[in-house]
Amino acid sequence: MSFKDILVSEEDGMGIVTINRPKKYNALSVDTEAEIGTAFEEFEEKGTRGVLITGSGDKAFSSGADIVPYLEMDLVKSIAYLKKLREVLRKIENFGRPVVAAINGLCLGGGLELALACHFRISSEKAVFGFPEINVGVFPANGGGQRLARLVGKGRALWYVATGEQIKAEEALNLGIVHKLVPHEKLMDTCRNFLTDNLFKKSPTALWAIITSLNKGPEMDLDSACQLDADLSSICMGTQDFKEGVTAFVEKRKPQFKGA
Repeated sequence: MSFKDILVSEEDGMGIVTINRPKKYNALSVDTEAEIGTAFEEFEEKGTRGVLITGSGDKAFSSGADIVPYLEMDLVKSIAYLKKLREVLRKIENFGRPVVAAINGLCLGGGLELALACHFRISSEKAVFGFPEINVGVFPANGGGQRLARLVGKGRALWYVATGEQIKAEEALNLGIVHKLVPHEKLMDTCRNFLTDNLFKKSPTALWAIITSLNKGPEMDLDSACQLDADLSSICMGTQDFKEGVTAFVEKRKPQFKGA
């Protein structure tokens, strides 16, 4: 499928989504988000092993929502609009293979919500994060505050969402918002290598189980979460990859996982 606001490519089993609205600092319209959702549906059908999301140019991952259409927003229109956005982020968060955000610049508002829905976040040293929605009389409506609170704690999340204060890259790393900070010029290579040289060498079933466990478990009581992990581990133990992993460990060699 052809897209208007994003670029989509594949290499080495990796899907790459690039938000391609550089003149608007890769602002997200509802059409842009819908295209991202469609791209993930296509990756799912193809069995793509992992996905990398970034922004075009070197100034912005995404500066947030394309705010001009908000002038026509009201209570009734907002319900359907926000439902569409929520569905896209759920597709990303529940995608059964690893999704990495390569954050190359401004990561604000809806852009930060998008990044927080990804499983891994690797950031350029130039990146800046934040939720400025309070300054236009609203707050992150697509789960951004909820996901941020689960990473940094309720008190810190409340501070950043209520004040709109921006977070520089080093602080984002210290808070745990991003997993890794790299020089700007090395960002894309680092993200590609993280997928191809690290995660793609793991068992796909085990990665799916980990993503499912850590998406669902924190929302459950402890006993239920532990039972979820036991069930997911049982699934892993029934695979050929598990047998290969144990055999490789005994034979003191690197395992060759095949996703079976």
